[in-house]
Amino acid sequence: MTAPHSLKIALAQLNPVVGDLNGNAERAAAAHARAKELGADVVVFPELFLNGYPPEDLVLKPAFQQATRERLEWLAAACAEGPAILIGAIWNHEGKVYNAVALLDGGRIQATTLKVDLPNYGVFDEKRVFAAGPMPGPLNVRGVRIGVPICEDIWGSEVVETLAETGAEILVSPNGSPFDWPKPDNRMNVAVARVTESGLPLAYLNQVGGQDELVFDGASFVLNADCSLPIQLPAWREAIVLIEWKKSADGWRCERGDVAKLPAGPASAYQACVLGLRDYVEKNGFPGVVLGLSGGIDSALVAAIAVDALGPARVHAIMLPSKYTSDDSLHDAAACAKALGIRYDKISIEPTVAGLTWSLKDLFAGSNADITEENMQSRVRGTILMAVSNKYGGMVVTTGNKSEMSVGYATLYGDMNGGYNPIKDLYKTEVYDLTRWRNAHVPEGALGPSGVVVPERILTKAPTAELRANQTDQDSLPPYEALDDILRCLVEKEMPVADVIARGHAVETVKKVERLLYLAEYKRRQAAPGVKISARNFGRDRRYPITNKFREDVAQAIAAPATKAGGKGM
Repeated sequence: MTAPHSLKIALAQLNPVVGDLNGNAERAAAAHARAKELGADVVVFPELFLNGYPPEDLVLKPAFQQATRERLEWLAAACAEGPAILIGAIWNHEGKVYNAVALLDGGRIQATTLKVDLPNYGVFDEKRVFAAGPMPGPLNVRGVRIGVPICEDIWGSEVVETLAETGAEILVSPNGSPFDWPKPDNRMNVAVARVTESGLPLAYLNQVGGQDELVFDGASFVLNADCSLPIQLPAWREAIVLIEWKKSADGWRCERGDVAKLPAGPASAYQACVLGLRDYVEKNGFPGVVLGLSGGIDSALVAAIAVDALGPARVHAIMLPSKYTSDDSLHDAAACAKALGIRYDKISIEPTVAGLTWSLKDLFAGSNADITEENMQSRVRGTILMAVSNKYGGMVVTTGNKSEMSVGYATLYGDMNGGYNPIKDLYKTEVYDLTRWRNAHVPEGALGPSGVVVPERILTKAPTAELRANQTDQDSLPPYEALDDILRCLVEKEMPVADVIARGHAVETVKKVERLLYLAEYKRRQAAPGVKISARNFGRDRRYPITNKFREDVAQAIAAPATKAGGKGM
């Protein structure tokens, strides 16, 4: 058989649903039909596409393993004519379960390749459920030797080196790579390193979509052996793209095609929030969402995200004023709802708070009003929102930011009530950044209106919970610029206290923030899931004990020489 000198690969950057084996198989069959129309020789799907990624402990369920095998065989038979298929799926072999890619061609499962490097850090826990595969060789796909390093297999050099040494001509890497702020640059740097070391071109295919707290941005690409970028798929949306390869004396080279411009900074983070909320609502079958709209910036941004994700008809905002709610807040909440075109209701919490106060008057006799009475207001609001959710089916969206969740500036069973939080991993300063960006832009695929959707006064007034007279957040917290810098140092970078102080922060302020950060762990354990944006979010990335007596010795830290300010990035 004469070795081919051209190859057409369809990259299927799609959005699977975890556990939906029938639906994912049908999505794959539809993509195969499209790839056939495009004239592809092979169509490639992301990591574990048939199962959805990450399937977590579903992998350990024998019935899930068996059903996966049956769907894989069905897909092979259903797609017997047309291009070959490379698709990610779990694979049970001799009592061990692997993260695998199967080659389907001619109606059968022709071969599999198994993931070698199983990530077990941050959000990943693959060693819990998978066995590591042996070092792989290339798969023969229509006469071309294709190396298939699976996701983490390209983050070290060994697997790609082995593939190159065993005759691979092109590298195709299926991925389930979740988004965070630094991830796009990190991926490209890793891909360039593998191409440079191996001398082989690389097609990097990533999934798109939301899965619980994780969001996947797609943004698949191709690098030629000289590290040039002939193909860049868009971020944040599905795409099936045909890439054409030609072989010369110097090896295989991908022909130049579309190179999409990728959003960055606030634009990318905003898209992540929208996609995470949309897929959580859609994949879990909620008809829409309900939220408390307070007239503050956090709830205003969440309302904008919800409208962009679901459309205004599926978003219900409720203002829940107390005697401390200002006229400005009432006006601003109504203006925001009007700008977004959403249903807006106003329900006073005063009668319910008065009833609770009366019920507790004997028990609380002789004590002064304090944070207890403030939290009662928040919990009344949470109860009302949950009642509306129960009555009409919309999921309550909670609106606390990462700064608040870090230091416990939130009320359990009150403003923390809800099924999902799209801004959970955004610091307060980032909330302002994303809001300003959204007022000036309409993201691609958004279902909300253009123009200013969050009134300017919400951006300029002092943040306040309005749980007592003349209250502002800065009564009990440092200014958010300082607070967020301290938190990034302690949370994202795990910097020593001495290094944080060396950045110009007051000793007592750093000490207070560290203490609040540890004390609020029990609240974070009970918080709703939310979109992961940073390199280290609360929950999957950062797992601290609730009962924890460790505190850094501040006096010793000050006396000791500080390490390089800025800490180690992740």
